[in-house]
Parts: sequence; C-alpha cells; structure tokens
Amino acid sequence: MSEAVTIPVPLVSTIDRSYEIHIQRDGLARLGAKLRLLGLGQKSNRVLIVTNPVVDRHYGSVVRGSLQEAGFNCATVVLARGEQQKTIHGVSKIWDSAYGHSLERHSLMIALGGGVVGDMTGFAAACWLRGMDFVQVPTTLLAMVDAAIGGKTGVNHSQGKNLIGAFHQPRLVLIDPQVLKTLPAKELRAGMAEVIKYGVIWDTALWMLLRQAKTLDQYTRINPDLLFNIICRCAQTKAEIVTKDEKESGIRAILNYGHTVGHAIEAVTNYKLLNHGEAVAVGMNWAGWVAHQMGWWTGQEYEQQQEIIRKTKLPEQIPPLDPHALYTALTRDKKVTGGKIKFILPRSIGKVEITDQVKEELIYQGFRHITQA
Repeated sequence: MSEAVTIPVPLVSTIDRSYEIHIQRDGLARLGAKLRLLGLGQKSNRVLIVTNPVVDRHYGSVVRGSLQEAGFNCATVVLARGEQQKTIHGVSKIWDSAYGHSLERHSLMIALGGGVVGDMTGFAAACWLRGMDFVQVPTTLLAMVDAAIGGKTGVNHSQGKNLIGAFHQPRLVLIDPQVLKTLPAKELRAGMAEVIKYGVIWDTALWMLLRQAKTLDQYTRINPDLLFNIICRCAQTKAEIVTKDEKESGIRAILNYGHTVGHAIEAVTNYKLLNHGEAVAVGMNWAGWVAHQMGWWTGQEYEQQQEIIRKTKLPEQIPPLDPHALYTALTRDKKVTGGKIKFILPRSIGKVEITDQVKEELIYQGFRHITQA
C-alpha cells in the first residue's frame, strides 16, 4: 500500500474552491508544508487550531510545530469533549478565540479532532467574517471516512441533531492514519459503522474486504494496510458522491443510510445512551430489517450486514425507549419533505433507494425489532 494517496474533490458549483483529501502516514508533521504548497496563508499567516484536551495532549505540539516551522502564527482553542458541546454556545468559544487572536478573512481555522470538532470548526469558519478558510485534520476513523469530507458543518438544537448549520467546504482534508493508534477502541468501532455504510450503499469491493476481515474492532487487530485501504476507499466514495451532489439535493442523501433512526435515538436519549457510530449501527439494523420485510433485500444480505456489525462489536439493539418519542424525532429529521419521512433502504449490496413509502405500522415494527427484550 502506498504511503500517500491524494483524492481530488472537484466541486462543479465552486470550482475555485475544489480541494483534495490527502492521506499519508505521519502526515501531521507535514501539515504546515502542505498548506504552503497549496498557497494557503499567503495573505495572512494567522491560524486558529480548534481541538479537544485529549487530542491536544497527543498531537497538538506536533501540529503547532509543523505550522510554526512553515511560518504560521498559531493560537489554540481547546474545547471540552463530547456531543453535548456541539451547540451555538460551544461555537461561540471559537468565535471568541478568533476575535482574541485577530483572525482576518484570509486567516485559517484548523479542525484537529473528530466529527464534533470538525462540525463546530467548519460552522464557525462559515460564519466568522461572513466566511473564512478552514482545514480538516481528522483524528477519529469516523471523521476520516465521513464527517471531515463534504463540507457539512453545524451544531445541534435541543430538539434534534445538526439542525443548525451550513455547507462550507474545507480547503484541505489531511488524514494521518497513524493517529488512530491512540483512539479508544469504542471510537474506532464507531467509525467502522460508517465504513459498513459505504459497503452497503456503494462499494461492493469494500463489502468483500469487510466480510473477509477476521476482526474489525481494535486498531491493533486490524492489518495496517487493510485499514489504510479502508480509509482510502471510503474517502474516494464520499468524494464521488459529494462531487455529484454538493448540497444534498439528490444522491448525497444516501449517505444517511442508518442515520435517520440513528439520529432519532441520539435525540431521544440526549446523546447519552450511544455514541454516533453505535446509533448508526442500530439504525442500519432497523433499515436492513425493514427493507427485508418490504421484499427489497434478501435475508442473506441482511444477515451479512449483521455479521459485519457483530464483527466490529457494535450494538444491534437498544434498551426500551418510548416508540412514540422516536417517531416524533423522525418527523423532525432534515430529510422530511411535505410531512413525509424519507428513509434510505438497501436494494442490494452496493445499491440503496430513497423512499417515503414505509408505512407507519412497519416503522413501529422496526422499533420493536431493534429493542432489547
């Protein structure tokens, strides 16, 4: 496996803002040089790094050293960890730091962390001075294969996930797979939920890799070249889909496979029961089972999905929750159109369909299927 892979994200609607996903082992130490190579920081060398305490402890000094060596003037804002921080109040801390560090329109924000840090930094950059550049440096598998790519930014509202946000594309996504060695196994498994999603919705070759892998639940038990290949395949898929549909007016919605019910679970439990990847895994169980009940998916394909989910040691079910509260949360999903709930359901491995034809009775039956006895 090559030590470095570059995947272009050519956006037709904003061709001057097209960017690349650069995947390289030990890439963090090369971040400053990479930014200069791309011409970033020519008009302003001020950079605000947004991170959390754990990531800053592991990798903050490496990133700051790389940037300073390239001539950047760095400041860092360290946010508390967790989905509960992803609010307007949390983003205000980034804006306060941007003001305190005198960031200009041509300055740069860098998201060094997982999906929460990336979403918040991107949204902060989209709003500050009516829009400034930012770079994604994801440190979790979930962010590497999904959240850091595509320009979706935002924060949660008390009534739902990611209801406040904007599309704001990064200038670069730099992925260093080596940082996953410090990622807790629980978080690695959360990222694997998104990996499984890509196999179901798009990439049959990835699906076979996942089926053939002996284990997918811990960094030390996954072949490094396999992990590198998984990251590259997922990033390529996300880039292809985003290029076709930058602002989710069509095909990009298939990336929400497992997320519709997953988001409802997160909202109803106030993001405390499961992390995002775990909720998505349960959501994929719901979607796969419902698709099988509708005759869209074979029992064999559904069981293959569940076997891979078990291989990652992700949950398939949740403790009993109020089904009516879950249904209400579904009706507040961003994909609801004309009062109809849209779901992404599989037709075969590598192919899914967006539909609003799932009957209410079957939705509730699916809730019972994913609920522990």
